[in-house]
Amino acid sequence: MAAAGSPSRLILHHHLNRYLRPSSPKNLKSQFFLSLADLSSFSALSLLAPLPKFTFPINSRSTSRALSSFSPSSLESHSSSLDTVTNAGSGRSGSMPSPPVVEAPEKIDVNPPKGTRDFPPEEMRLRNWLFQNFREVSQLFGFEEVDFPVLESEALFIRKAGEEIRDQLYCFEDRGNRRVALRPELTPSLARLVMQKGKSVSFPLKWFTVGQCWRYERMTRGRRREHYQWNMDIIGVPEVMAEAELISSIVTLFKRVGITESDVGFKVSSRKVLQEVLRCYDVPESLFGRVCITIDKIEKIPLDDVKRELKSAGMSEEAIEQLLEVLSIKSLTKLEERLGNAGEAVADLKQLFLLAEKFGYSDWIQFDASVVRGLAYYTGIVFEGFDREGKLRAICGGGRYDKLLSTFGGDDTPACGFGFGDAVIVELLKEKGHLPELSFQVDNIICTLDPGLQGAAALVASTLRDKGQSVDLVLESKPLKWVFKRAARINARRLILVGSSEWQRNMVAVKILSTGEQYEIKLEELD
Repeated sequence: MAAAGSPSRLILHHHLNRYLRPSSPKNLKSQFFLSLADLSSFSALSLLAPLPKFTFPINSRSTSRALSSFSPSSLESHSSSLDTVTNAGSGRSGSMPSPPVVEAPEKIDVNPPKGTRDFPPEEMRLRNWLFQNFREVSQLFGFEEVDFPVLESEALFIRKAGEEIRDQLYCFEDRGNRRVALRPELTPSLARLVMQKGKSVSFPLKWFTVGQCWRYERMTRGRRREHYQWNMDIIGVPEVMAEAELISSIVTLFKRVGITESDVGFKVSSRKVLQEVLRCYDVPESLFGRVCITIDKIEKIPLDDVKRELKSAGMSEEAIEQLLEVLSIKSLTKLEERLGNAGEAVADLKQLFLLAEKFGYSDWIQFDASVVRGLAYYTGIVFEGFDREGKLRAICGGGRYDKLLSTFGGDDTPACGFGFGDAVIVELLKEKGHLPELSFQVDNIICTLDPGLQGAAALVASTLRDKGQSVDLVLESKPLKWVFKRAARINARRLILVGSSEWQRNMVAVKILSTGEQYEIKLEELD
């Protein structure tokens, strides 16, 4: 509201049926809206030639006089005459149309959808650092990078009933009436690509992927509805050496980012352990996947609920008790005593632990018969990484899936791999104080205090960029004080000033910001 004694402002507008919104509700009482045109002389022609809008100050005394000249009766008479003009020849008469209501746009919710993330610069630097470690480790082990569409056919992810992932799909029907889904994991897409390539590729394949996945699931620490996942897969190798190599690559990643065997470990088992137990109690092979999915919930739901699900799957109470007893075994020696040494499960696991010693990570792994993994396609050795303090969910997991391709109509093909999410490892690095400090940095900041030399500054910037140096070019005329603040914020290594006298000599002024050293140098010698 205008201060006492200060004039209000009368806003005049060229159309009677157009109204200006007050600048704020507080000023509503001190603003009035009048038409600049003389209402007695309105014509249709005058409506086609809008007059400009003006404002001029008035005081409270002149306000009352101005308003009195626009009484309701006078406005009605002028409105009637205006209607007569505008409706001439139409055979109609009526009142002036109501002023249009212009609604202010509603502010959108600036947060990303629940369970998803933005990546502002500081978060993007961390993501790039982590992904670069994923890629470098994969390349150290001789793997090639591949990728697949985020959007896949829904049928690719719908397998045996009971898989948790079926209920977590982001799926819909597209405009071509096709059922599609955002990929919840990467392995089925890998299998599809291997089948597509057919005999054009030679085994073994050693491929890795860093891709985005989507699951509509309950969010906990380290678990979101979208996440990025690092996968490494070996196709065409039936020996346990493949699993041993994959675990070695994960250990290498942990070591690179500062995680040790006292921080994390790997629980290792085999789906074949379950198969041998179920075979003893004549449990049909067709129930194997369902039983594995239930067993995977042992640490997530009450034990009584696990027993109830196993019973509903068709297992006898005796079989359930024997199975749970075997799953409680944490020693490979005790497993061998229970199952004997003739089965494949024990032989595979003994071979894996022997190879772990050779690879140098035997302190990282331990046997745990309860590890089965939740996806139905696993067929042999399975493993998952966990934090030893038990504060986080599984960090990574994988295993052998020799029958995955055949479930899509291909041939049984030996294969194994793992998935490693980006969210849990970041939480673990925070917990251990190992998150790196990744500040933004550029080699040069270039500016000129002479607007006429902006082109020269652009030339210097292009010259340095052609030589592979990063350059932050000041795009506006800014004082030198502002430039120095900007340089500190972006951690510029040096400041290059394009000045008039220096440029006339084909030179620029340089300041090394870490030491304060200053000098002039010819453009062609600048590197």
